[in-house]
Amino acid sequence: MQNQNTPTRLQATWARTAGLHGAARWLVAIVAGLVLFPLLVTDPFSQQVVVMTLMFGALGAAWNLVGGFLGRVSFGHAVFLGVGAYATLLLLNVLHLSPWFGIPLGGVVAAAVAFIVGKPTLRLTGHYFAMATIALLAVAQLLVVNWSWAGGASGIEAPIANNAWLLLFRSKAPYYWLALGLAVLTFWATARLARSKTGYYWRAINGDEAAARSLGVPAERYKMRAFVVSAALTGMWGGFYAIYIGFIDPDSAFNLTLSIQIVLVAILGGVGTIAGPWLGAALLIPFAQGMRVAMGSSGQGIDLLLYGLAIILVSLFLPKGLMTLRWRRGSSGG
Repeated sequence: MQNQNTPTRLQATWARTAGLHGAARWLVAIVAGLVLFPLLVTDPFSQQVVVMTLMFGALGAAWNLVGGFLGRVSFGHAVFLGVGAYATLLLLNVLHLSPWFGIPLGGVVAAAVAFIVGKPTLRLTGHYFAMATIALLAVAQLLVVNWSWAGGASGIEAPIANNAWLLLFRSKAPYYWLALGLAVLTFWATARLARSKTGYYWRAINGDEAAARSLGVPAERYKMRAFVVSAALTGMWGGFYAIYIGFIDPDSAFNLTLSIQIVLVAILGGVGTIAGPWLGAALLIPFAQGMRVAMGSSGQGIDLLLYGLAIILVSLFLPKGLMTLRWRRGSSGG
């Protein structure tokens, strides 16, 4: 029996190795293309589309740690983006601290908020957890609106300057490079976690939390780890977002629509997969940005309508996201 099984095992090993090499080649090609893009395409709008695609891909990947691998669907992740954004701009305006330090510190502050609110909310499951995160978003927005030191309802602005130390530039190209660096960091962190023991514990909790506990998995600790790491990555991108647009207010930071967009890119690409959120963002964000330009003011909100239509179609024909197309093609090819 062992002799009969040996070729099968070798074939499986070779297939996995070939798959890893193929994925690595694709990854290298994509990164190389992104590195060359601003050198070949100098149009500011095109650069902005890629920056926003990278940002939403990273936000979807960060959300995926909780919503995909852990199985806790959060509709309030914009809280952590808003916390990181406000922390970065307040540190810059009040303490004159460079965003080189403010962006990571924004991630730390967002992680601290996640640790505090995660204690009660992570005990919930299903739609109760989803509703709790929506309520958290509403409470955060209300608090910031009434916080005069942080600008209240008017928000706060970044200084106008051309200073690399303060991450303030007149062109979009430097922000592109910063977004690409953050995207690579986010991809590396999420992929590493997903393939580690921590990622396997998250999948076990998602599959059957009671069974995972009975096997000795410290579920509370690992649920909190997913929530905190996801919040930290989202908070860092919030800091980048605030510096990039140069302004932040409660409506733009603590926005339910923004939270839903983060969820949508992950669902469209495939929750619980490493590349899914990036694929979803690569399809949705350029399409939405293009529609906004094409429709102008008359098409306000058309991108959300298209998002909804895309999710309906994916739910009907590809319930596990676009990443399943790869596996279907592979299985049909024998």
